[in-house]
Amino acid sequence: MNCPWLQPGVIGTSYGFGFSPSFKIMAWAKARSCGEISIHALKHVAIHVLQAKCTVVSIKHLIMIRISYFYFLAFLSISIATQAQTKARPKVGGPCEGCNLLFLGIPKAMNSVDTSAGWDEKGASKILIKGIVYQQDGKTPAPNVVVYYYHTDTKGNYTPNASVPKGAERHGYLRGWVKSDKDGHYAIYTIRPASYPGTDILAHIHVTIKEPKLKEPYYIDEFLFDDDPFMTPERRKGHANRGGNGILKLVKNGNGLWVAKHDIILGLNIPNYPQ
Repeated sequence: MNCPWLQPGVIGTSYGFGFSPSFKIMAWAKARSCGEISIHALKHVAIHVLQAKCTVVSIKHLIMIRISYFYFLAFLSISIATQAQTKARPKVGGPCEGCNLLFLGIPKAMNSVDTSAGWDEKGASKILIKGIVYQQDGKTPAPNVVVYYYHTDTKGNYTPNASVPKGAERHGYLRGWVKSDKDGHYAIYTIRPASYPGTDILAHIHVTIKEPKLKEPYYIDEFLFDDDPFMTPERRKGHANRGGNGILKLVKNGNGLWVAKHDIILGLNIPNYPQ
């Protein structure tokens, strides 16, 4: 039986390695690590090298083949384990439709205070939502956490305008970002949203969190309003409390501004959150 794998240059020429059988197996292993061949193909090659009925020119070659096969098995085990770990790693927060729109139009520089584009609209009720972002322990302030928000206008619509980048139109123009300061503080000046037209859906503000240590963002409980006419006892209880209870209680301050205090606890009731 011919043994093409032991012929000079069959594998080595393709991947720039030497001509010995040991290097040929490692060349295919390198190709596998670059995504050029499948694990199945790599294993197939090793089996051919080790099981082919051909003459080995020297004991040295035989030893090198055996050593190479040992390294091949180690590489194969690591590769399979890495793939399995990648496939098994669940997404923090679970599925999150639209969470990645946080990145569309995100400012290069952010601070802990933001004022939405609707602030000066006539007839709109101005509100301030402020608080502290905490680590999972609920005590340690969390700096540099991006809090992205968006909500409907005074008619209950997510209305886009020229300021909204392509792809983010469904979030409307009433959107913005804050980044918690060194003490975890954040503040959002915006207007009170309305319920979706013709529905009894509670008026709400969508909130998405992007932590420095996490690759992807996740959503927390929507900000709702305690005095919403559609709020019921059942609806007060029907929340996951992701990041904390999202029901806001607005209090008018001395300047006539409605203010709500809301602290955010990272990871609280967030599925798959790293411990």
